[in-house]
Amino acid sequence: MGKIDFSKVGFDTKAIHAGQAVDPSNGALATPIFQTSTFCFQTVEEGMAKFAKTMPGFVYSRSGNPTTRALELKLAALEGGEDAVATASGMGAVGGVVVGLIKAGDHIICDNTTYGGTSVVMRTNMPQFGVDVTFVDTSNLQEVENAFKPNTKMVYFESSSNPTMKVTDVKAVCDIAKKHGVKVVVDNTFSPPPIEFPLQLGADIVLHSLTKYINGHGDVLGGIVVGSKEDIALIRGNAVTKLCGAPPSPFNSYLVLRGIKTLALRVERHCSNALKMAQYLEKSPYVKKVYYPGLESSEYHEVAKKQMHGMYTGILSFELKDEVKGHTAFEACKKLLNSLTIADIAVSLGDPDTLIEHPASMTHANVPQAEREAAGIRDGLVRLSVGLENVDDLIADFENAFSKL
Repeated sequence: MGKIDFSKVGFDTKAIHAGQAVDPSNGALATPIFQTSTFCFQTVEEGMAKFAKTMPGFVYSRSGNPTTRALELKLAALEGGEDAVATASGMGAVGGVVVGLIKAGDHIICDNTTYGGTSVVMRTNMPQFGVDVTFVDTSNLQEVENAFKPNTKMVYFESSSNPTMKVTDVKAVCDIAKKHGVKVVVDNTFSPPPIEFPLQLGADIVLHSLTKYINGHGDVLGGIVVGSKEDIALIRGNAVTKLCGAPPSPFNSYLVLRGIKTLALRVERHCSNALKMAQYLEKSPYVKKVYYPGLESSEYHEVAKKQMHGMYTGILSFELKDEVKGHTAFEACKKLLNSLTIADIAVSLGDPDTLIEHPASMTHANVPQAEREAAGIRDGLVRLSVGLENVDDLIADFENAFSKL
């Protein structure tokens, strides 16, 4: 069987074949699950060589496992990076990046709207470790430029911010950061390949919660960090395998490998359904505003067209009017969510199932109210992860729920 040249094939082919090959020991097509904590050596000399990394191989699953390595190589190929390190969760990826690359006395520029867990790391944990963090609107390039200090080491933002769907011009921020010799880290969870490729736009590191679109089936926790061999070695050695001790289980790596096989097909359907839902909600008399970069009315539509590849993610948010049939926005949100029959109330995303949540009381409840509202996460905001169901059924479900307000 010939070796595929992945520099010459399309994304769909990479998603199926990159990082994986027929198992040489028995011809298995699917990558085996190496469900072992440790690996044996034929001789002491072999063990010494593998620990010294002068001989390829595995010694202990916390530092490397064949199933997980296949996953890492696949994600590196899909994102266009030199290497990758997998983690036990998306927050393992976030923590691995900052612990692996940042030290006391350093400064981080972070977008003012991020996932709630990331916000805690940046607002609470980093200052505890002597790291200074400045929060800016990274879609405002002047704010980014003004935030640099002599000790700035990292600019961190999400390709589409959670949950306001703000889109930052990745290339423009990278151009600014490059002038200052500072690394750019992009959380690409909301806009995974084949939607967006931040490394191609100049980012140094891209990370994902594999729990979401990349696995895509709601049955795994996982994370991934992709970048240069040098950066990934630091993150793997300084954080993931030692201080954090956060590798994924081999079984979870296997499940994500299986999920990626259909990534391109799933993402296309998620995005198509989301655009139709956004267009429907934009016309609703109960909705004040829809936040979705695929809408021409979005202030981020032009930059999204420039850096997204004809698709605009399967996530959208919408804000109910301040008063709906005598209800406050928060009361109307609760009633709406409780009345849906297809969409499930849950805080994850990227599953085949449509999931809906109320950020102010759920994913971003731990963000101080003033900061949360300043970032646009008000009581009337709802986040919707549009699934793979028949979109007409989803629209009918919302029609019925709106009628009960």
